[in-house]
Amino acid sequence: MDKIRVLVVDDSALIRQMLSKIINATPDLEVVGTASDPYIAKRKIKELNPDVLTLDVEMPRMDGLAFLRNLMRLHPMPVVMVSALTEKGAETTLQALEYGAIDYVSKPQIDIADTFYEYAQEINGKIRMAAEAKVKPMVDYKKIALASQPLKVLPKFSADIILENTISKFPRHFKTTEKIVAIGASTGGTEAIKVLLSTMPANAPGIVISQHIPAVFSTSFTHRMNQISVMQVLEAKDGDVILPGHVYIAPGSSHHLLVVRDGARYVCHLDDGQPVNRHRPSVDVLFRSIAQNVGPNAIGIILTGMGDDGARGMKEMHDAGALTIAQDRETSVVWGMPGEAVNWGGVDFILPLSSITGKVLSLCEHPVRLMQQ
Repeated sequence: MDKIRVLVVDDSALIRQMLSKIINATPDLEVVGTASDPYIAKRKIKELNPDVLTLDVEMPRMDGLAFLRNLMRLHPMPVVMVSALTEKGAETTLQALEYGAIDYVSKPQIDIADTFYEYAQEINGKIRMAAEAKVKPMVDYKKIALASQPLKVLPKFSADIILENTISKFPRHFKTTEKIVAIGASTGGTEAIKVLLSTMPANAPGIVISQHIPAVFSTSFTHRMNQISVMQVLEAKDGDVILPGHVYIAPGSSHHLLVVRDGARYVCHLDDGQPVNRHRPSVDVLFRSIAQNVGPNAIGIILTGMGDDGARGMKEMHDAGALTIAQDRETSVVWGMPGEAVNWGGVDFILPLSSITGKVLSLCEHPVRLMQQ
C-alpha cells in the first residue's frame, strides 16, 4: 500500500521537526519534505507532488491565508491547517476553511510529552481523512445565486451556489410554530452550514445546530453565521426558548446541546456531561433529545463529517416520526456521518447540499415521507 505523502509547511523549525516525527512514526504516512515559508512550499509542491499539505497560519514573507488562497485557485489539493487555538487563530482558521482547507489541528505546544499520543492520533487521522476528502473550490460570495424570484427577505450576502431546487418553487409562508430543524455536522460542516443558513428565509423554523468545533471557535463561528443569514444566529444558552427565525449553535467543546419541552415551548438545554462518540457537543445527543421531545414536529439534517456521530440519533428521530435528510456523497467533503446515517436506515432523503433548503421548506408545508434513492 502506497504511503500518503505529506509536505509540512511551518516557519518554526521545532514544529517542523515535531510534526515530521509524529507523521513518520506512522506506517502509512510519510513526510516527503518541509518548508519554512510559502515560497519554498510552492517550489516543493511542484518538485515532490505531495498528497496532503499541513500549513501554518502565520508565516513569513506571505501569510498562510494568502498562500492557501493562491494554492486553491492554481493547484487545489488537500490542506490541513495548523493553527493556534486563540480568538485570532479561530478567525483565521474559519477563513481558511472558507478558502478550501479540509480541516485544522491546534498547533502543538513545546512540551507535549503528556499528550503526544493523543495529538499524534488527531493529526495523523486528519491527514488520512484529508487524503480521501473532496477538495472544494474556494468560496466566492460576490454574486447572488438564489432563484429568479427572491425570498421575501433577501439575505445579507449571496450564496456561493445556484440552488438546484430553488426556494422560489416553494411557498414563502408556512407554519413554523412547532417545527424544529436540527442540524449535525463535522469536517466540512462550517461551510455546509453557511450555505444552508445563507439560503433560509427570515421566517424559517427554529434551527438547532451541533457542529464539532473547539470552544474558542464558537463565538467567531456564530458571528460569521449571523452576518450571512437573515435569521438571528445565537450561541445557545441554557433555557433559550427556540423561536422561528432563530438559529441556536451549540457551544464548542464545553456542552452538549439538547432540546427539551417546557410546557408548550421548546427550549435549549446545555449539558456538560462526558463526550459522546469522542465529541462534545455530540450530534447523537442533540438528535436523541429531538426524538424524545419533538418527534414528528422535527426535521433532521446530517451534513458532511468524519466518523459516525449522529447516525444512531437520526435513526431514533426517524423512528419517532421526524423527517430526515442526509447530504449526499458527491457534495460532502467527507461522507462519513451522512453515510453512516444512511447505513443505519434513518434517512428519508439523500440530497445534494444545494437542494436541502428547498426540501426543508417544502416539508414544512407538506410533510411527506418518501425515501429518495
